[in-house]
Amino acid sequence: MDKPIIGISGSRIIDQHGPFPGYNRSYVNDDYIDSVIQNGGIPYIIPFNEDVTVTIAQFANVDGLILSGGHDIDPRLYGEESLPKIGEIWPARDAFDMLLLKEAEKQQKPVLGICRGAQLINVAHGGSLYQDQSYRQELTFKHNQGYAPDLETQSVTLEEGSYLASLFGKKHLSVNTFHHQLIKEVGKDLRSVAYAKDGVIEALENSDKSIIGVQWHPEMLHRSDPAMNKVFIDLINKSTKEG
Repeated sequence: MDKPIIGISGSRIIDQHGPFPGYNRSYVNDDYIDSVIQNGGIPYIIPFNEDVTVTIAQFANVDGLILSGGHDIDPRLYGEESLPKIGEIWPARDAFDMLLLKEAEKQQKPVLGICRGAQLINVAHGGSLYQDQSYRQELTFKHNQGYAPDLETQSVTLEEGSYLASLFGKKHLSVNTFHHQLIKEVGKDLRSVAYAKDGVIEALENSDKSIIGVQWHPEMLHRSDPAMNKVFIDLINKSTKEG
């Protein structure tokens, strides 16, 4: 049995220090890498690019996909114009991640979306977002905690009978959250399966359980909360090639 290769969608950071200010660098946070290694997979960063043929060729080399966090999603993808409280958008990254997701579904490879990744899955399936949590009419708690990455500040309830609930083996979780955008209308072939106490959707899964999206950051909790490794173990098990 070979260890599966888990592709992690890459982002871009603009260097503000050192000898090359303004220089673009491809990256993902180390916690994504560590979470895959710790749980038996081989992590590959899929660097952002705008060449469709290159991206498809990159994806052919992996067995499973993590859609990582990052920028706000362009609201035009769900039929809206930008409202004043939206954050920075990067439409080219949206297209890159959506192509990776499309290839994963086409090739029947499992997907784990984290934060922006969960939101992108929803939008790619025809769903929508609140561009900022302040645009939600109901009382909404603080979802962008702004504290230490591994500090759990929010309670989440898992939907009874959902795959995610069976994966964790319990109904209630304590999680970290760093998102100001929220899932609004749930996309086609997706089911909302976890909720914060204010009713905000915190996780999605599709009908055949090959796609899971969570709005919290389990990769930042994989050392301090061992239960959070379960989403990575699940992705890696689904990606494993029998040899």
